[in-house]
Amino acid sequence: MKKLTFLSSFLLLFIGLNAQNSLVKNVPFTNIGPSIMSGRIVDVAVNPNNPNEFYAAYASGGLWYTKNNGTSFISVTENAPTQNMGAIAVDWNKGTIWVGTGESNSSRSSYSGIGILKSTDKGNTWQNVGLKASQHIGRIIINKNNPNEVVVGVIGNLYTPNTERGIFKTTDGGKTWNSTLFINENTGIIDISASPNNPNILYAASWERNRKAWNFEGNGKGSAIYKSIDAGSTWIKITDEKSGFPTGSGVGRIGLATFNSEVIYALLDNQFMRPEKEKKKTAGLQKDDFKKMSKDQFLELDDASLNTYLKENRFDKKYTAKYVKASIIKDKIKPSDLATYLEDANFVLLNSEVIGAEVYKSIDGGETWNKTHQDYLDGVYSSYGYYFGVIAVNTSNENKIYIGGVPLLKSDDGGQTFTAIGKENVHSDHQAIWVNANSEGHLINGNDGGLNITYDDGENWTKNNSPAVGQFYYINVDNQKPYNVYGGLQDNGVWFGPSNYKASKRWESSGDYPYKSIGGGDGMQVQIDNRDNNVVYSGSQFGYYYRVNLKTDDYLSIHPKHELGDSPYRYNWQTPILLSNHNQDILYMGANKLLRSMDKGENFEVISGDLTTGGKKGNVPYGTLTSISESPFKFGYIYVGSDDGYINLTENSGANWTRISDNLPQGLWVSRVIASEHEKDRVYVTLNGYRNDDFKPYIFVSENKGTIWKSLISNLPNYPINVIKEDPTDENILYVGTDNEVYVTFNRGETWQLFSNGLPKVAVHDLVIQKEAKDLVIGTHGRSIYKANIAALQEFNKIKGKPVSIFEIPSIKHSSRWGTSWSKWSKPIEPSVTIPFYVSNSGEYTVEILAEDNSKLNSFLINADKGFNYFDFNISTSEKSLKSYFNKKDIKIEKAKNNIYYLPKGKYVIKINDVKKTFEVK
Repeated sequence: MKKLTFLSSFLLLFIGLNAQNSLVKNVPFTNIGPSIMSGRIVDVAVNPNNPNEFYAAYASGGLWYTKNNGTSFISVTENAPTQNMGAIAVDWNKGTIWVGTGESNSSRSSYSGIGILKSTDKGNTWQNVGLKASQHIGRIIINKNNPNEVVVGVIGNLYTPNTERGIFKTTDGGKTWNSTLFINENTGIIDISASPNNPNILYAASWERNRKAWNFEGNGKGSAIYKSIDAGSTWIKITDEKSGFPTGSGVGRIGLATFNSEVIYALLDNQFMRPEKEKKKTAGLQKDDFKKMSKDQFLELDDASLNTYLKENRFDKKYTAKYVKASIIKDKIKPSDLATYLEDANFVLLNSEVIGAEVYKSIDGGETWNKTHQDYLDGVYSSYGYYFGVIAVNTSNENKIYIGGVPLLKSDDGGQTFTAIGKENVHSDHQAIWVNANSEGHLINGNDGGLNITYDDGENWTKNNSPAVGQFYYINVDNQKPYNVYGGLQDNGVWFGPSNYKASKRWESSGDYPYKSIGGGDGMQVQIDNRDNNVVYSGSQFGYYYRVNLKTDDYLSIHPKHELGDSPYRYNWQTPILLSNHNQDILYMGANKLLRSMDKGENFEVISGDLTTGGKKGNVPYGTLTSISESPFKFGYIYVGSDDGYINLTENSGANWTRISDNLPQGLWVSRVIASEHEKDRVYVTLNGYRNDDFKPYIFVSENKGTIWKSLISNLPNYPINVIKEDPTDENILYVGTDNEVYVTFNRGETWQLFSNGLPKVAVHDLVIQKEAKDLVIGTHGRSIYKANIAALQEFNKIKGKPVSIFEIPSIKHSSRWGTSWSKWSKPIEPSVTIPFYVSNSGEYTVEILAEDNSKLNSFLINADKGFNYFDFNISTSEKSLKSYFNKKDIKIEKAKNNIYYLPKGKYVIKINDVKKTFEVK
């Protein structure tokens, strides 16, 4: 039996107290989108009696509810301790919601969870009811005859072995749990499917997987199908060598769909290799042709054929047949180098000719299985089957099934043949499918781009992306007014838009969405030329970047290649780039070596050796640079960090390098290295252990270029750190983004304060400060982009000893329309100005609005918390004040149509206690 432990209860209490006592808990954050490009959906739960009502779970963006068929959504996990979703289930009779936290997809950005959350009030409050060490959850099944009986499939840790995986069952609504199926420490449960006509019959898919930072094995002998006939209390394995279903080391992820107690479909990621005779044949020279080719054989090759090979495989333009043959003659290179030139870590993953997706069917309750189709389902999975696995069946039509991979496919004949049903407004990566058994052709599809709905079996789809749930890897800002925000999104390209964006559907009338796309793929880092904000550098995964002029559309592809004969560069998934502050023509780019272009990305030179541990053999690039920072004090004074824990420094543009990380924890991902803009020899580093299932925070500072390091974690909770940023005005102020929260320190890490007003518990990948606007901009991996003005925070160390301080109050432009409306059917226009202030003690305070001669025009009694506070003043005054002050000034003002008197143009004083501050109505 597993019960809520005292330790976990204490942890939740500590987090709550931390937020409650934070000096910055009232600092308001605003979401500035975008929503048009959404985030990855992992599950949907639909009311069977009213399909207009359903929940959509986003991988790292929380749970959202709609009762109007996706026209609009509300977040129901705003108050939850995490936004990381794995699986959901709803008892529609009682309204109880079950959430399995931690995404089951084994992606690079699949965040772990904290167990099972339960809400009995439609998401207003949440209770953690156990399985806290499960990390990633594949499926939840509620017994329709007994809603207190719930079965959970736990896939378990992503990067390390653990025992809290398999199948768990509760019969008392989550008070206690029993482990009913455990296979081994590397095998969990990815899917469970219940018989629609008998809830005692369940089928479960186990999945053995082993992910490391440098390699992913998404298959193993532990992958199989199990069956229970007692509602999940006991299980038997039903796929063996006699069953007809594949077994052994090549069995990967399995998705399940049950038509009834006897008929069940399974979608398999078959990682066994195709027979040699069935491998795809390609015309022309192939990579493997060169591996055993002699020098003489190479020189006899037809130049046209060789040029075709070089061009199709994207060799550098200088490598022509003539150039290469000359190099062969001089023994500068070998024929085999034309093969190894292409063999980076990605090559193994992308070019392995595995069997791929297969659909199997059983009509005897899982005793025997038959593959439904004869041909290969090419292009459904390729080698990325671990990322997919969803299959659905129409429970009113045994032969109507749907499978999701890179395309979305349907079959009307039980899987013998398939047709694609994705359309131009549907994302290509599919993670969830709901089929309406009572209305032929009605589907709800969750994918990497959000949610789509069809009523005609995929002929036409609506796009239902109103929540701002983008998964940003990186953001940046320009210096325009208002400034723009740029960012790279998981599987949704690179976008930019105005910082004053407010969510609205007005763009659907104009056809002009405020955010614009400037690239596809998995959007990555962005640099903007500060001399011309139209010139932007960005790109997609593994170092495929570009320079684009947003005004002229001039475009330059950027992907530096190694020299023929050398080992391929290793590029991280999120390859770091940096424009030099000293010269915006200079672009740095990190592979396993540091590359530099002096001409805006046209040409690159290598300015280092390998700055990593050297990589490891695997199918994921590893031993790569992850962060670059150049000191604002000196050109060529550069720090770089790597995914395997190295930090190196050059003070002379790469002529010499020094490793400065030997005294830091080893083997961790360097998530950020920052050269201080306040002190030349000061450097900040954050390390991240997420890829070792190590969730501790690591933050260090050195005052002497890395000779001595000091830890700054202080009172931070156990969340991995993704980013640290210095405040540009006060060297004592630092900001950090973690996998769950954002913090600020006013004393360089001695104590940290938690931001929480308007910010859900979500992974934060990036932080940027727009210096002129004094805005902190937050790029989250699940809830798009937020911003908050930090002008008041930048004054903290000047006023922290004072009882009350009022900060600069923005002026407001007077309007004769205040209090009026366009018609009697619309709301009146109501002005407001925010008064930011700080108090050293919580309590009641009087806010007075005074004229220049200290005449009182209005007053308010408010409660203020210790720390920063924000009072919204509606620019109103009273009739009594009018008579006592404005009549003396011979200023005639009238009551607005909403029966409120508003202040006329002029200068006014805000007073809190004895502290005063002037603001103006212009």
